[in-house]
Amino acid sequence: MVIICPHCQKEHSIDESRLPPNVTKVRCKYCKEQFDIISPKPSAAAAQPPPPAQKSTEPRKIAVTLSKGGVGKTTTAVNLAAGLALAGFKVLLVDTDTQGQASFMLGVKPKAGLTEFVNNELSLDEIMTQARDRLWLLAGGRSLAGLKRVIDRKDFGGEMTLKEKLSTIDNKFDYVVVDTSPGWDPLIVNVLFYVREVLTPVSLEVMTLQGLVEFLKSMSSIQKYNKDVALKYILPTFHDQRVKKSNGILTKLEELYGNHVCTPIRYNVRLSEAPAYGQTIYEFAPGSPGAQDYRELIRKVANNPKLFT
Repeated sequence: MVIICPHCQKEHSIDESRLPPNVTKVRCKYCKEQFDIISPKPSAAAAQPPPPAQKSTEPRKIAVTLSKGGVGKTTTAVNLAAGLALAGFKVLLVDTDTQGQASFMLGVKPKAGLTEFVNNELSLDEIMTQARDRLWLLAGGRSLAGLKRVIDRKDFGGEMTLKEKLSTIDNKFDYVVVDTSPGWDPLIVNVLFYVREVLTPVSLEVMTLQGLVEFLKSMSSIQKYNKDVALKYILPTFHDQRVKKSNGILTKLEELYGNHVCTPIRYNVRLSEAPAYGQTIYEFAPGSPGAQDYRELIRKVANNPKLFT
C-alpha cells in the first residue's frame, strides 16, 4: 500500500504482509517524523456511485411586451400560454396590465390576483386561478395601480419586487408568461428584472417600428443591471399579404433582426372575435389562420417542430 507522510507529504510504498500486527506508527525516512499508520477502509458512501445531478427546476420566463399599444400583446400572451399548456407544459400566466384583459379573454373571473399576492393579503390558493388544464393565471386589474405606488415608495430594491415574490412559486411551472401594459412604468421595469426572455409583438406599421426601436433603447438600460434578460422573439402581427406596406416592413424586420423574427400572425377576424366568448383561438376557431400561426409560434418557442402534428 502507499502511505503519505502528513509532515513532508512524501509517499512511501509499504508491503503490508511484512508489517507486524501491533505496529501503529512509522517513521518517515525523509523528515524523520513519526506518524500513525492506518489502513484505510473504503466507506459505504465512497463505494456508492455519486447521485445523479439534480435537474434545474427554474422555468423559462417570457415577457410579452412593447411600449406601444394595439400590437396584440395580450392576444399573444394568452394564446402563447394556452398553446404551451395544450402542448403538455405547466404554465403560469401573469397579467401585469391594469386593464386585466387576460382574465376576460380566458373567460374567468378571479376574485384576486397579482396585487394581493405581492402584498401577502391572501393565500396562494385564493389568488391563483386555474383557467385551463395545466394553465394558471395571476390576474391583473385596476388594483395594480396601487401596487405601482407601493413600488415607487420603496427607497431601494423596488425593481426586484415582482422577482422576489414570483421566485417563491415559479418552480412549480415549466413556463411563466408575463403580459404587460403599454408604456414604460415601474411594473414593466419589474418584469424585465424578473424574466430572461422577451417576446415583442410588432404590428406591421411604420409607427410600431419606431416603438420597437425606442423600447429596445429602454431595455438596454435594464440590461446593464440584469444581464440575463434578452430579446429572443419578434412576432410580426396583423400581417395582411394584400397590403404592400406590410410585406415591405416584414422584409425590413427580417433584414435587421434575422432569426429573432417569428412566422407572422396573419390578420384574422377570428382572433378579435374569440375574446367575446372567453375562448382561446384554439378553442374558438382551431382551423383558422390565427390558430395555425400561433401553433407555429409555440413550436418555435418550445423548439419542437413536431408539436401539434
